[in-house]
Parts: sequence; C-alpha cells; structure tokens
Amino acid sequence: MSFDPDLVRAAFPGRRVDYYATIGSTMAAAAKVGDHGAVVIADAQSSGIGRYNRPWHSAPDAGLYCTVVLRTDPLPVLTMAIGLAVQEAIARLTGLSCDIRWPNDLLVNSKKCCGILTQLHEDRVLAGIGINVNHDGFPDELSGIATSLRLESGRPWSREELLVEVLRGIDSFTYLSQEAILAAFTHQSSYARGRRVTVELNGTEVRGTTAGLDPNGYLLLDDDHGRRHTIIAGGVRPCS
Repeated sequence: MSFDPDLVRAAFPGRRVDYYATIGSTMAAAAKVGDHGAVVIADAQSSGIGRYNRPWHSAPDAGLYCTVVLRTDPLPVLTMAIGLAVQEAIARLTGLSCDIRWPNDLLVNSKKCCGILTQLHEDRVLAGIGINVNHDGFPDELSGIATSLRLESGRPWSREELLVEVLRGIDSFTYLSQEAILAAFTHQSSYARGRRVTVELNGTEVRGTTAGLDPNGYLLLDDDHGRRHTIIAGGVRPCS
C-alpha cells in the first residue's frame, strides 16, 4: 500500500512534509530544504545510500525511507539520539525490542532492521533513516543479516504511524543534554560496554571489548593486547 503523507501532516501541522512516490535518495532531496524539522519521505528509492556510500535496499511500499532536517548538533551524539528515538518508536508501535549497534544500526534478534546516516550540510544536519517495515523477504546476499518488523512480529505495520512515532521521538531526544543522550545510549545498547567486537582500523582488523563512550560519543575499545582505541567511525561487528 502506498504511503499517505497526509496522515503525517495531520499529526504535525505547520511542519514541512515532502513526499515522493519514487526518488533517487531522500538525502539528496533534503539537501535542498532549509526548514528545521522538515521531513522528506519516499515510497521507494532508486539510489538509497548507507554509510560509506553503500546501497540501501529500498523495496517499494515496504520500508520507511525518510530524511529529517535538523540543527547542527555534534554528529556522533545526534546520531545516537536519533537511534534512541527510533528504538523507542518501534517499541511503542510494535512491541519489538531493538538493540543499537554503535553508532547507527538497529537490530532485532541480531539482524539489522534500521540504518541511520547523518551528514552535515551547510548550516544543518541531514538525518537519513531507513527502516525495514513490511518486507517479507530480502535478496540472498542480505537475508542472513537483515530483517523487517513484519518478519519479526508476524504482521504488517503502518509506516505512517511509525513515522509519527519516530518524529515525536526525535523531537524529544534531540533536546536532551549531551550527557543524558550518552547515558541513555549506554543503557540501551549492548554494544556500548563489555561487548566483544571486531573493528577495522586503518585497514587492520582489531578485536577487543567495548569500554563505554568518551564525552564526545565515540566508542572506546580495549583491544586484546591491552591497548585502548577511540573508534571514530562505524564498522563494529560482534565476535567471540
């Protein structure tokens, strides 16, 4: 079923809501929008992108693909605030409990259901959010690592209602202090502290145990040789 943007507009009168049946990328469209809080939505993307310009599987009429225009807060912490907002929104609507893999992935039963990409653009931040909502399957190369809210719960969900919950959550979490966001993320993410992970650093795979977040929201990793690293970018994966 096609997305109905008027349901979102009714929940947020005065907020700019742009909708496209099909678009290359909501991030590219949002770069042309200057209104704080504006949201660009697409039913399908032909050039959806994730971190490191990797393609994002954007099946038509199945996922929630949007970009929210926000003020320029520090990106690591802002990304975590949006992750917390999406985590809460999914729980409110579906009852599903998501883990957050630092800094920008949401997982259900260890499979990815949501990716968040924040980019600084002039005097604002573009927060791209892709949620696998009603997908009933994935290509072979993704089926082992990706899931959807429908697959995990056994029923379809309203993408409009989910976006309303996400936007309400963003409005709440992005106004918290940096310290409050870091504390909430540490509590809500199993990856923040005490998790065995592998990270690629300067072309080398490093294994170790996560040791919390620094004051800027970067991940601390104690490697297996007793050295501490500050992880600036993602690419964090679980290991034994």
